[in-house]
Amino acid sequence: MNINGISVVFSFVVAFIIAFAATPFVKKFAFKIGAVDVPKDNRRMHRKPMALLGGLAIFLGFLISVLCFADFFLPSGAINKGLIGILLSSIIIVILGIFDDLKPLSAKFKFVIQILAAAIPVLLDVRVFAISNPFSPDQLIRLPEWISITFSIFWIVGVTNAVNLIDGLDGLAAGVSSIASVALLSILLLQHNVTGSLVVLAAALAGACFGFLPYNFNPAKIFMGDTGATFLGFILACISIQGPFKTYVAFAVPMLVLGLPIFDTLFAIIRRILKGQSPMSPDRGHLHHKLIDKGFSQRTSVIILYGLSIMLAISAILMLFGGFTRALILIISVLVFAVMVINMGSNNMFNFKENEENNENKENEEK
Repeated sequence: MNINGISVVFSFVVAFIIAFAATPFVKKFAFKIGAVDVPKDNRRMHRKPMALLGGLAIFLGFLISVLCFADFFLPSGAINKGLIGILLSSIIIVILGIFDDLKPLSAKFKFVIQILAAAIPVLLDVRVFAISNPFSPDQLIRLPEWISITFSIFWIVGVTNAVNLIDGLDGLAAGVSSIASVALLSILLLQHNVTGSLVVLAAALAGACFGFLPYNFNPAKIFMGDTGATFLGFILACISIQGPFKTYVAFAVPMLVLGLPIFDTLFAIIRRILKGQSPMSPDRGHLHHKLIDKGFSQRTSVIILYGLSIMLAISAILMLFGGFTRALILIISVLVFAVMVINMGSNNMFNFKENEENNENKENEEK
């Protein structure tokens, strides 16, 4: 399948329309079957029961778009096993998420199912086969099969849970995933050695995220739940280990594109281990919680994190096409700015919390 603008635009638009149109129906369905998040601890930012399963609308938009525009046959005429593996595994992830949104499942059980789901596309060749030699970028080093399989499964499961862990504020996971999918799509479009199906996957994911975001941005009308957060992480992870992302420099690209959820998760794991807690135990130490505790409103906190994600995505693209040094300068600037914003708190130019809370209360009263 040749990459062309029409395929990209149509896959994005179809996913957007379906996700946008399906979300109100999914909301009604969630309340009907009891997939509702009731605020019961200080980690939750909402004050009233909220429908979950919003990720089901994202998944429907993505799946229908991919079925319409992706090519399930390779140029050689062989079946595109990798694409089929990704879709089958995504169905498993979504079903797991639905059950988890209905009644929380144990972390160990979810982890096992996620490993099994990740193994399907990996065994169907959706994985990193080789990396570039750092001392000779034109020379590829083929990875032993067991390392290739193990690392790829670890990457997919890790990113899946990383996106899930940042789903703590209205619109945060959906917005960050939108930014990441657009960044991956941009990189794929700038390359000349990628398949059309891979581009369609990225475009469909971006469209589905943007279609859901109007319902999820603060004040949210519905949450994506584990159904959406794990699905988004899973697909982003699968896209990011294909095509141009298989060299030692290029593999740093998805690390930057997905930098916010990845680094937030790594810090969470280290933080919990140092406290003698299980790495899977929930806490209130994520970056978005830190911003809220500094006095930022939900909306302002999310916008700040959007900005950080966008700058990291730009750094990734700059690293791939403009060189490591320029990208490093931008990354350092982003980190310095992030530290300044967090330390500043909202006592100065970002103090919108009171006004936004008043607006939110008015909207709730009108409802």
